[in-house]
Formats: sequence, structure tokens, C-alpha cells
Amino acid sequence: MYALEVQNLKKVYPNFTLDNISFAVEVGTIAGLIGRNGAGKSTTLKSIMRLISSEGKVKVFGRDFSEEESAAKELIGYVGGGFRFYPNQTLAAIAKAVAPFYPHWDENAFKRCCEAYELVLSKKVRELSEGMKIKFALALALSHGAKLLLLDEPTSGLDPLSREDLCDTLLSLKARGVTVLFSTHITSDLMRVADRIVYLSDGTILADAPLQELMARYRVKKFSSASEAEGAIGVKAVKDGFEGLVMGNQEGREATLDEIMIHLEWEKRRQNESTH
Repeated sequence: MYALEVQNLKKVYPNFTLDNISFAVEVGTIAGLIGRNGAGKSTTLKSIMRLISSEGKVKVFGRDFSEEESAAKELIGYVGGGFRFYPNQTLAAIAKAVAPFYPHWDENAFKRCCEAYELVLSKKVRELSEGMKIKFALALALSHGAKLLLLDEPTSGLDPLSREDLCDTLLSLKARGVTVLFSTHITSDLMRVADRIVYLSDGTILADAPLQELMARYRVKKFSSASEAEGAIGVKAVKDGFEGLVMGNQEGREATLDEIMIHLEWEKRRQNESTH
């Protein structure tokens, strides 16, 4: 069963188009939405949540978002980029203001989350570290029974220890059956927690596969000359020659997720240049 199904999602801006993308996230898994800055990650998440107008169909646990928006949103916890709560308000005051918007708000669940995340309700937002702000946003999201978390760059700006802590939190949520889709450009976080990768490039999907399948799909191979590298994917000059991706059954070393992204982007750029 799918927690999230996205079909032909499209959003047109003057200088950017999210171009009919489709993907799905299975229940109880963690999916990483990756891509360079401006690839369409935030636009995708905002379109799913109907925070911006867009075309296409979204289903949440089988519910058509356009037909059952309120019921679908009850199942979702959304944490957008940046933390925009009033800095001088206490966590308790913010929770009190947020709770009435959710018919199934569970005050006991909220308190349990705050205790687990070591959040002090008497503290003001401005007194929290970036990592603790993210945890507070998660506590709010989980306190109305959210089964699907949509997180926009949750680890951006966090120090390595805070990122590791947040990754542990996501894994513990997965163990409880919560499904997570989060956007990021920090591939080490994905290697730590993701089951699936959806890779966006200029508003289109370049790759959508289970993480281990994607990692096994390619290998990196070095070449002494550009002519020798003919047929490889995303060939680019490196310090001691040239480098490109080859298929996983060919000779070469294991590719990192960063290298897969870089060479696929270079290949797309090469193909675009050859058609103009």
C-alpha cells in the first residue's frame, strides 16, 4: 500500500516548470527527495500540500487529496523550510494555538513527544537550537495522529551531531509505522535513513528507485582520454584524466550518491547542449 501517490504533478512559473512528475512512497518507509537548488523539491512538497496551485493528482493512503482534503491533511504532518513560529512565544503557547486546528489533537501524545525530544514547554522559540526547533515542529505534527511526514530540508543548517540525532528520530518514527518523505541535498543523511530516492532535476525526475537498487545501478570508471570514455554517462574532466558512470555490471568502483547525482546532471547537460 502507498502512503503517498503523486500523479502528473505540474506547476508552471515564468522561469521554471515542475513537469508532470509522478512517484509513490510505500507505507512505513522513508523516501528522500533530492536535487540541486532550484530543482523543484520545495515546489513539489508545497504542491502536494496544496499550499500553491498546481495540476495533477495526489492520493494520501488512498484518499484523493482534491476530494477529501481535510481528511487527507489530518493524516499528514508538514514541516516546511525554515521555522516561522513567533520567536518570543513559549512552546506551550504555540501548541495551545495550534491544537484547535486539528479535531484529533492528542494533548497526551504531544506531551509524550516533548518529553521524548527533551523539549521544555516553558522555553521560548528563540531559546531553541535549530535542531530543537525541528523536533518541536515534529512534535506538533505527530500530536494530531499524522501517519505521513513531509519535511522540507529538515537537516539543512544543522551541525553533524544534530543531523545524526534527527536521523535517529526519523528511524524511530519509521519503526512506529510513520511514513516520511523529506527533501535534502545532504546525501550522507539519505544513506543513513532512506529506503527510496526520488531525484529531481530542473522539474523532471531523473531517477526514482530504492536506494540500494540505485546504488547498484552504476559504477564510476576513470579514463585516460575523452575518446576512451565514449559511451560512459556524464563524462567530466578530473585531476588525473576523465571520469564517468558505467552500468553496475561493468568494471569500475562503487559510486557514491553524490557521484551519481553529479554525473547524471552532466549527462543531462550534455544531451541538452547536443539538441541545441
